[in-house]
Amino acid sequence: MRSGEIIRLSDFAGKPVMITFWASWCPDCMRDLPMKEQFYQHADLNKLGFITINVTGRERSQEAGKEFTTKHQLPFPVLKDNGRTTYDMYNCTGVPTTVLLDKEHRIFKVFDDQSSFVDVVGALPQIML
Repeated sequence: MRSGEIIRLSDFAGKPVMITFWASWCPDCMRDLPMKEQFYQHADLNKLGFITINVTGRERSQEAGKEFTTKHQLPFPVLKDNGRTTYDMYNCTGVPTTVLLDKEHRIFKVFDDQSSFVDVVGALPQIML
């Protein structure tokens, strides 16, 4: 993924999508992102769209998310929200929030900061059919 590239859900046509919203200051995100990294490295990305979105409107500075991404060398796609636009569109109330979309990109399930990674992964078979 190139810096400044615009990603659309239509780029994942016919695939379910996992979207994770996060912020660099968030302790729960720091526990969640390494698990998402392991998942990403083993997932069949031909069958599942996978993106993470840094919620810039929840960051302490405009550069915080980019600095975090660079420092931790995140291997998966990291998109930059325009403030809280996409975050609010999915009615997120905290970070991390993971949204699973079915193959038609309808919201299947939303997992908030109290949900476990096991819960998220456990729901995937239902949208992978």
